[in-house]
Amino acid sequence: MQKRNLKKAFIKRGVAILALFLITNLLFLFADHPAAVEKYYSKSTYRFICHILHPVFNLFPFSVGDLVYLTVIIFLVWAVAKFVKHCFKKRWAEAGLLALKVAIGVQSGILIFYVFWGLNYFRPSAAERLNLRDSTYTTAQLQRVTSILIDSANSTRSRVNAADLQTGNDSIYNRAKGAIMALSKTSEEFSTYSPRVKPSMITFVMNYIGTSGYYNPFTGEAQMNYQMPVFNRPFVACHEMSHQMGYGAEDEANFVGYLAATASKDRLLRYSAYNLAVGEFMRTMRYTDTAIYKQLKTKISPQVKADFRAERTYWLSYQTKLNAISSVFYDNFLKANNQPQGLDTYNRMVLLLMASYKK
Repeated sequence: MQKRNLKKAFIKRGVAILALFLITNLLFLFADHPAAVEKYYSKSTYRFICHILHPVFNLFPFSVGDLVYLTVIIFLVWAVAKFVKHCFKKRWAEAGLLALKVAIGVQSGILIFYVFWGLNYFRPSAAERLNLRDSTYTTAQLQRVTSILIDSANSTRSRVNAADLQTGNDSIYNRAKGAIMALSKTSEEFSTYSPRVKPSMITFVMNYIGTSGYYNPFTGEAQMNYQMPVFNRPFVACHEMSHQMGYGAEDEANFVGYLAATASKDRLLRYSAYNLAVGEFMRTMRYTDTAIYKQLKTKISPQVKADFRAERTYWLSYQTKLNAISSVFYDNFLKANNQPQGLDTYNRMVLLLMASYKK
């Protein structure tokens, strides 16, 4: 009787694994058609999901997504310990069933990830949807726009006072939300429903893996590292809420976050966006023409330079081997999700912004 039950359990779990494998592969076949993804998922199914997830999880002042991840980690640790114990005692059938159970959980997680949000990675690019296809530029054009951004960063930083740099996180989150909501009214391409950003309960871990924020696709929540420099937080909040809009690619979320923040009347929010933009453009300029890069660097005000140093010092204080490992993992994750440049995708915001200035 016991052998019969074990056989049935193996068959049931094997069938579940096969079914999940087939469904996931059908989903990937659908993902190969960006126009269909845009019409039937990003602008329909995903928005329906947002109307369910966002109001529900906005009721919680804490990040439910953090708890979900912590629960999964605890379960995986328990499963590995249990598997080793079964193997040590030569309970091969129990070990096999446990391995199948974990496999089903992993497959289910992957499927939920893509259904709840991940398919947004495969919609037509923001460049195409926002008519910003012409991303080519000359060195002179890059220099001109970088100079404009430096002037904007210098100007907005001069208006940021000591009180602004003491702004509480709740106030920062609400101002960023207001900027995102204002942007959503300008175009259907920025449509969003009940966005919100929350402080992450695992910020201490985020510090050590060099993460300023993350979007949880299982709960639709945008999470923030609430300890990083104050002037970085407003832009990161806009970036994470841009993911809630359905902008999956990191460069696109950077661009949308920049549009929202710079359109705001809040001086800290505007400076936060210009600070990020100057950093990205100067990085590109350094690889394009070092002589012009050095020339432009002299134009950056002492205050802005001090902020760049403070940001660099903050992240260096937490840098460990864990940071390097997480970077490799995330780089490969991005490459597997229609972002072949990996972590360099963040810097590709420059292309969208250059196209925007040219337009």
